[in-house]
Amino acid sequence: MEGFSLVLALLSGVALFLFGMTLMGEGLQRVAGKSLERTLYKLTSTPIRGVLLGAVVTAVIQSSSATTVMVVGFVNSGMMKVAQAIGVIMGANIGTSITGWILCLSYIEGSGGIATLLSTATISAVVAIVGIIFKKCLKRSVYHNIGDIMLGFAILMVGMQTMSGAVSPLKSDPHFVHMLTMFTNPILGILVGIAFTAILQSASASVGILQALSMTGAVTFASAYPIILGIGIGAAVPVLMSAIGSNNNGKRTALVYLMNDVLGMLIWGSAFYIANAIVHFTFLDTVMSPVMIAAVNTVYRLLTVVILYPFIRSIEKLVNLFIRDSAEDLAEQADFDLLEERFLSYPELAISQCHKAMNGMATTADKNLQRAFAMLSEYSDAKLEKVEKKEKLLDKYEDKLGAYLMQMSRQPMNTAETRQVSKFLHSITDFERLGDHAVNIAYVSQRLVEEKVDFSEEAKGELRIACRAVEELIHMTCDAFARDDVQQSRRVEPLCEVIEALCDEMKSRHVDRLQKNLCGIEQGLVFNDILNNFERIAAHCSNIGIAVVEGASNGYDPHAYMHGVKKHKDQAYLNAYRDFEEKYALDLRSQKEEAPKAKKDKKDKKKKKEKEKK
Repeated sequence: MEGFSLVLALLSGVALFLFGMTLMGEGLQRVAGKSLERTLYKLTSTPIRGVLLGAVVTAVIQSSSATTVMVVGFVNSGMMKVAQAIGVIMGANIGTSITGWILCLSYIEGSGGIATLLSTATISAVVAIVGIIFKKCLKRSVYHNIGDIMLGFAILMVGMQTMSGAVSPLKSDPHFVHMLTMFTNPILGILVGIAFTAILQSASASVGILQALSMTGAVTFASAYPIILGIGIGAAVPVLMSAIGSNNNGKRTALVYLMNDVLGMLIWGSAFYIANAIVHFTFLDTVMSPVMIAAVNTVYRLLTVVILYPFIRSIEKLVNLFIRDSAEDLAEQADFDLLEERFLSYPELAISQCHKAMNGMATTADKNLQRAFAMLSEYSDAKLEKVEKKEKLLDKYEDKLGAYLMQMSRQPMNTAETRQVSKFLHSITDFERLGDHAVNIAYVSQRLVEEKVDFSEEAKGELRIACRAVEELIHMTCDAFARDDVQQSRRVEPLCEVIEALCDEMKSRHVDRLQKNLCGIEQGLVFNDILNNFERIAAHCSNIGIAVVEGASNGYDPHAYMHGVKKHKDQAYLNAYRDFEEKYALDLRSQKEEAPKAKKDKKDKKKKKEKEKK
C-alpha cells in the first residue's frame, strides 16, 4: 500500500509539472502574440541566426517540441526552407536545456534569512499570489496572460517538489538503488530515456524527473548520462506526429529533429564510452545533483550543435535522400524556382518566368477538379486527401505569385508589360478559387457516401453531361491562358453561358422529380450544391477568359467587355453558343438515348400488324 501511495504521489507531481509547464508556455506565447512566429521565419537568413533564434524562442516557451512543430508548419507552408529549419531545430535543442536550470530553483532551501526567502515554498507562494491578482483583479487580457505565466511557474515548482517528496523515501531502498544501477548499462539507459520521454512527450519533464530522482542520492553519472542521451530522441515523438499529413518538406523537417538527437547520441555516446574503455574515468560513480544534471544536459546539447553545425547542408541532403520527391513534386518546386528575384530588374524575363509558373498553377487546378469530378462516381479517402493537398499547393502558388507580381509592379515597365502583370494579378485568385471548388465537390462526394445519398438514374445522367461541359470549359480556359490565345478565350464566355442555362434547367428538372417523389429533399440539397459549384467554376473561368482577351487590348475593363459581349453578340459568339448548346443539351441526349428503343417499338408494331393480316 505504501508503494501505491508513493507511485500516486509521483504521478500527481508529474501531472502538476506538465500542467504548469503547459500553462506557462501557452501564456508566454499569447503575450508574444504572432511575433514569435514572425520572428522565427523572418530572422533565419543564416544558420547561426537560426540557431540563436531557436535557442531563445525555446527558452521562452519552454518546449523544443513546440518550437519545432511551429517550424514544421512554416516549412510545410513554404515560408521557410528545410536548410533554415535545421539551424532553428539545433537552437531549440539548446534552449530546452534552460528548463533544467529553472527547475534547480525548486531545490533551494534554507533555515533562515535570505535562504528562506529564496526557498521554493516562498518563491512559489509569491509568484502564485501575484499571478492570481493579475488573473482576477486586472481587466486587460495581457495581464491575464502574465497571470497564467506566473501561475504556471508556481504549479511547475509545486509539481517538482511533489515529485521530490514522493521519491525521497527511496534513498534508503536497496531495490530502488539496484534498479538505478541497472541504467549504468548504456543501451538500457538510453532506451529508458527514450521510453520515458516518448510517453511524457516532453524532454523538460524527463529531465525534471531525473533531477527529482537525483535528490535520493542514488543517481550516479554512469546512470544519468545514458538517460540524458535517450531523452532527446524520445522528445522527437510529438514532432514526428505533427508531420503526419504535411508535405515532404514538412516531413523532412520533423526528421531533422530526430536525426539531430540520434547523431548526437551516436557521436557523444560512442566517444564517451570508447574513451572510458581506454582511460577508465573515475567520476562515473559521482552522485549527481539537480544542478549537475542540468549542466550535463546543457553541455551535451551544446556540443551536439557545435559538432553538427558545419554539416547542415549534409544533413539536408541526407533527409532529402530518406524522403524523396516524386516527379510531380519536383515539377511543382521547379515552378517556384522560376520566381527568381534577380529577374525583377528585367521585367520581360520576369513576366515570362511568371507565366510559366502560372501555367503550372493552372494545370494543378485543372487536374484537381478532374479528381473531384471523378469522386462523384467513385469516392475514396485517399482521393479526398489528394484533393486537399493540392488545394494547399494552390494556396502556396497564390501567395508566391502574388508576392512576386507585387514586387514586379513596383519596377519600371512599358504599357504591354504592365497589362501582363495586371492580367496575372487578376487571374491567380480565380485559379486558386477553382481549387476551392474542387475541395467543395470532394466534400460533397464524401457526404454522398457517408450519408448514403443516391441520385436517380436521370439525375446521374444530367450530372455526367454537366461534368463534361465544365471539364471542357476548364481545359479550354487553362489552354487559352497558357498560349495567350485570344480567339480561344472568346469561346469561354459562350460555354459559360450554356453551363449557366444547363444548371438552371437541371435545377428545374430536379424540382419536378421532387414533386413526383422520385427524389428526396436530401438529394435535392446535395444536387443543388454540386450545380452551384459548377456555376461558380464557370464564373471564375469567365474571369480568366476576360483577363486574356483584355490583356491583349489597351486596358483591363471586365465590366465594359462583358457589357459589350452581352449587348452585341457577334456571329462567332452565336455560332459557338449554338455548338455548345447542341453538344450539351439535356433533351437532345435523352432523344438520342430513346431513338433506338423507338425504332425497335415501331418494328415490333409492324410485325404484329403483318401477323394479324395473315
